[in-house]
Amino acid sequence: MNASSSPPSPAGNGTAPLCFSINTPPFKQSSTAVVLSSVFSTLGLTSNLIALVVLAKAYQRTRSRSRSFFLLFLGGLVTTDFMGLLVTGTIVLSFYITHFNWRQLDPHCHFCNFMGMSMVFYGLCPLLLGAAMAVERFVGINRPFARSANMPRSRAVLMVLMVWTFAGSVALLPLAGVGSYHMQPPGSWCFINISSEGSDLLFSVLFSAVGLASIAVSFVLNTVSVVTLIRVCCGQGNEQRRRDYEVEMMVQLLLIMVIATLCWCPLLVFIAQTVLSRRPLQIRQLLLWLRFATCNQILDPWVYILFRRAVLRRFYPSLRMSRDSIMTLYPSLRRLTRSSSLARGGGRLRQDGPLEPVTTTTATATATATSSLIQA
Repeated sequence: MNASSSPPSPAGNGTAPLCFSINTPPFKQSSTAVVLSSVFSTLGLTSNLIALVVLAKAYQRTRSRSRSFFLLFLGGLVTTDFMGLLVTGTIVLSFYITHFNWRQLDPHCHFCNFMGMSMVFYGLCPLLLGAAMAVERFVGINRPFARSANMPRSRAVLMVLMVWTFAGSVALLPLAGVGSYHMQPPGSWCFINISSEGSDLLFSVLFSAVGLASIAVSFVLNTVSVVTLIRVCCGQGNEQRRRDYEVEMMVQLLLIMVIATLCWCPLLVFIAQTVLSRRPLQIRQLLLWLRFATCNQILDPWVYILFRRAVLRRFYPSLRMSRDSIMTLYPSLRRLTRSSSLARGGGRLRQDGPLEPVTTTTATATATATSSLIQA
C-alpha cells in the first residue's frame, strides 16, 4: 500500500499545514495496531523499570571504576528507552483511546513535530549510546593506560549527555528547514518525510547514515575488544575476577549490539533504499520495520536483567562450586583463552598429550636438581 495523497484542506488560505500536506486524517483504523501498541508499550515500560532498579542496586554495590562507567552508560541507555516508550506510547495510545482529531488539535503542526522529533531522538540515542559504550570498552581493554585511574564518573555522565545533545540536534534539523515531519498512516504517529525530493532526501539519508554508522562503529570496536580480551583473560585469583567483570560487560555489550543490528538495520536500510532509488514509499513495510525497531527498546533491558553472573548461577547451581569465574559460563571462550595463553607462554606439544606449559616442566626439573644436590 502506497502513501496516499489527500487534497489540501482549507485553512483560511486553502492550503493544508505542512505535516498534513501528504497524508491527512482520517485514516482507516486497525484493531491489530491497537493491540500491538498496547502490548509493546506495557511490556517495554515494565522491562525498563525493572532494569533501572537492578542497575541502581548494582551501581551502589560496585567498586570497579570500569564497571561503574559501564553501568552509567547502560543506565543512560535504559533511561532513554524508557522515556522513548513513555512519550511515543502515550501519544499513540491516547489517539486510539480518544480518537482525537489531529487537524483540530494541532492546526499548526506543533504536536506532530514534537512526536516526529521524539521518534528521531529516541531512535538514534540507543544506537549512538551503543557506539559510545563500544568506544569506552575499547579504550578500557585495549588502551588501559590511556584512561586515567582517577577519571571521575562524571566523565561517563558527560558522554551520555553529549550523545543526547547530538541526537537532539539531528532531531531539530527539520525545524531549521532540513527535512520535515509528516503525519503517517494509520494516523497515530508522525515521522520524517521519507521522500526523494529536496531536503527530505538529505535528512532521510542523514538519519539512516548516522544509525548505520553507529552500528558499524560498535561492530568494529567490539570485535577488536573481544579479540584482545580473549588473549589476556587467562589470569588467576583476583586478577581473573577483575577480568571476569570485563568479560561479563563485553557479553552484555555484544548482545546489545546484536539486538540493535537486527532491530534497526531493516528500517535504516529501507529508508535509504526508498529515497535513493526514488521508489514510492510502502507504508506496510515502513510499519513492519518500525515495529522491529521498537523491539530494541523492549529487549535492551533484558540483556542486563538476565545475562548477569548472579542470575546465571540461579539457573545453573553447579556453577557455585567453580572458582567464581564467568569463564565457566562460556566454555568455548575459556578453551580459546587457555590455548592462546599456552601458545603465547611458550608451551610445548607432547607427542602423547596436549600442550604442557614450559613453566611446569622447568619447576619439575628444578625440584629434581635440588633433591639430587641435597642427597649428594
